[in-house]
Amino acid sequence: MFEQARWSKWAWIEIGAGFVWFSASAGLGIVASFPILAVGSIFLAAGVSHLLWPGDLRVSKFGALIGLVGALLSIPYGFILGFAPFLALLFTSLAAGWTAGRIAIHLEPHTQGVPTPVPTFALTAKVAVDELILGFEQFESSGFSLDGSVERVVEEIDETYARFDQDGLLEKPEAYHQVPHELVEPEIRQGEASGHRIEILRFESGYQPPEGEPGRERWLNYTPCRDGWAYVLRHSGAPRPWIICTNGYRMGYKSIDVGLFKRFYESKGLNVLIPVLPLHGPRSLGRHSGSGFLGFDIIDTLHAEAQSVWDMRRLLSWVQSQGAPRVGAFGLSLGGYTTALFASVADELDCVIAGIPLTDIARLIARHGHSHQVRYAEHLGFDLERIQTILRVVSPLALSPKVPKPGRMIFAANADRLVPPDQVMDLWNHWQKPKIVWYAGSHISFMGEREVWQGVDRTLQEVGLVADSD
Repeated sequence: MFEQARWSKWAWIEIGAGFVWFSASAGLGIVASFPILAVGSIFLAAGVSHLLWPGDLRVSKFGALIGLVGALLSIPYGFILGFAPFLALLFTSLAAGWTAGRIAIHLEPHTQGVPTPVPTFALTAKVAVDELILGFEQFESSGFSLDGSVERVVEEIDETYARFDQDGLLEKPEAYHQVPHELVEPEIRQGEASGHRIEILRFESGYQPPEGEPGRERWLNYTPCRDGWAYVLRHSGAPRPWIICTNGYRMGYKSIDVGLFKRFYESKGLNVLIPVLPLHGPRSLGRHSGSGFLGFDIIDTLHAEAQSVWDMRRLLSWVQSQGAPRVGAFGLSLGGYTTALFASVADELDCVIAGIPLTDIARLIARHGHSHQVRYAEHLGFDLERIQTILRVVSPLALSPKVPKPGRMIFAANADRLVPPDQVMDLWNHWQKPKIVWYAGSHISFMGEREVWQGVDRTLQEVGLVADSD
């Protein structure tokens, strides 16, 4: 479904919300009315923008974000204005946020082979949550500074391209990945997360970008990334199969990751190992987990992915030393990308499950980056095609999976706003069209989609990681 309309009737809901918020400010002082007027102005701006400039991805993102802001702000104003105005402000805010999701569904080009999203009330609400998250990311992201950093990034990209071309890595990207030494006796301490006793592994990563590669010294100065981390849920008794579950973007903390992946431990009886990706969780450089992994500093992205699979291969050697009879890999979003790459360089996996996986970082930057900054960077030589080429060495679309086809599985959302379905289709085709589950939902809604977990469990049964429940 793709409606590149001149205007959208749904925009009137946002405009109506703006007028409701403006009217609620009557009788309030200047200070008390300012937040209401600000929210109302943004609702009006979003609605008018959807009417006049349909298709601008930024508008629905901020529309969903201000919908949440308005809903939260309506609570304290309810004590000032009364119950009826509170309900009006709350309802119009939620309706405007929902509308952002509705418009987003209709403006997304349809990808051949993907089930067409039917914009039900529930699906639209799920998509609005995706838009809300993108709004936070857009608001939080500072892009790049105008201090010469773009020129430095462009120079590094050009130097890396020339180096890879000379070394033949563009034709043989698998040669970029060196076999790491086995992980022996990592530091292990006990901890708790999501109601379970866990083991927290910490070890010296040992990863270093190749000598002379652009960005090498900068990466080596990222001190938190020098140590690898992982969280482990392990059953006592006889050896059991293991599953390596890789976190998505912005994750990496034990309370979040263990809570997300503990189902494999609780209901499937597997031992679970959760690697922490570089620049995430305790390996973060700033206040936000994941910052620096995906962005304009492409060579940092290159090294982050290379170190991710390096660390995961070392952790796999440790899992095997624990007597694991079988090992599977499961990853979500950025973790789906990394897991797919991991399954292309590791030889000992019995299955690989890529959930809502992004597959092309350059295209993701073009879609979600600040449009004016992307244009400015391109003017200075920031070449997305060249970026796509050099990232082939860490791309699951350039390397072949070593897991046999029966052990490959993908699941994805047909209305995903963070990772568009065309990226998932690229991986599905590259993997020779293995099992795939398309669910009617968004990037974030996978946890509540029954068909996802039915497909995942079926794959685990087929490869022998878990017993058949029938």
